[in-house]
Amino acid sequence: METGELSTAVPALVVAIDGPSGSGKSSVSRAVAKALGLAFLDTGATYRAATWWCLEQGIALDDTAAVADAVRAMPLVLGVDPSNPTVSVGGTDIGAAIRETAISAAVSAVATNLEVRAELGRLQRAAIDAERDPSSWSGGRGVVAEGRDITTVVAPDADVRVLLTASEEARLARRARDVHGSDDAAAVEATRDQVLRRDADDSTVVQFHVAADGVVTVDSSHLDFDQTVQVVLDVVASEVARA
Repeated sequence: METGELSTAVPALVVAIDGPSGSGKSSVSRAVAKALGLAFLDTGATYRAATWWCLEQGIALDDTAAVADAVRAMPLVLGVDPSNPTVSVGGTDIGAAIRETAISAAVSAVATNLEVRAELGRLQRAAIDAERDPSSWSGGRGVVAEGRDITTVVAPDADVRVLLTASEEARLARRARDVHGSDDAAAVEATRDQVLRRDADDSTVVQFHVAADGVVTVDSSHLDFDQTVQVVLDVVASEVARA
């Protein structure tokens, strides 16, 4: 399917994409959303925002009850334009802040808090449901939502569910390029703990390495970015045609 080929007659399409760190799910999901004229929901950003919010307030991340209470009160607003997704808390734009190394190193403590996962899952489902409304950003066309538990927990009834994966070598190289601007040995090694430890921590509360029933696996190990986007678009076209 070529870019933008999705029919406007398809109502409220929900595409859910999950996968491990460095699989490219965020950038690919944004490109797919842009191509199809859909909203883009980065559920991982909600966990990063929650981590930023708790640290900003001086809450110990191992105090699970206090963290959960803080997250329930968090004034989070997500912009779902795939060309310019935004994250703000209490009117403060934290889009850049939540990508800093300090947040990346701490986010697993929040993401493995089951009360937090329940609350953010509720917010994520509400955001997905909102894009079914004609008054929403997408005009009711729908949303591409990405995250580690999006295909199994948050949106198991999505119209299209994709597990985007890649080899460990490919994922480490991609994240090294994103963070350090290079995928040489030193950059890959500096990134290893962030990627593999986050996956190991999060896999204690959610499965995102193996596709659940009905989820289509896309292995991007040997694909470049544009090829990966096109494969996912092809999956969307195929799943919509089968529905």
